[in-house]
Amino acid sequence: MRPLTASAVVSALALAACAPTETGGSGPGMAANDPSSGRQCFSVSQVNNYTKGSPGQVFLRVGRSAVYELQAAGGCQDLDFAQQVALVPDGGMAGSRLCTDDWARVIVPGSTSAATVCRVRISRQLTEAEVAALPPRHRP
Repeated sequence: MRPLTASAVVSALALAACAPTETGGSGPGMAANDPSSGRQCFSVSQVNNYTKGSPGQVFLRVGRSAVYELQAAGGCQDLDFAQQVALVPDGGMAGSRLCTDDWARVIVPGSTSAATVCRVRISRQLTEAEVAALPPRHRP
């Protein structure tokens, strides 16, 4: 297996962002609910910031105000110092829509070595009060 280069990571992110999505009728930059399952969903292209929380925890800013919590299966190495990451839904490039309880991969390009990949589960969308209660260093 060949290690991923930074350009491969950027290409994977670009491809995932261009994949067709079903947003449940929401406009650009807005998170959507999946009425059939009651889950909260978003498109990878809507993610505009991220921060690492406590060990195994990542927070995503989606659109203007939605914040999602991701839980890593294991740890996400090198995330503290990453300038960019790729979020790729499990199952390949079939689409870029993610909902709570879905699994995805966070790809962190290495500066001097291969990229680091960690598997994450989209745990939940935080309420406005929960976002406000986050320590400033954890707020995306």
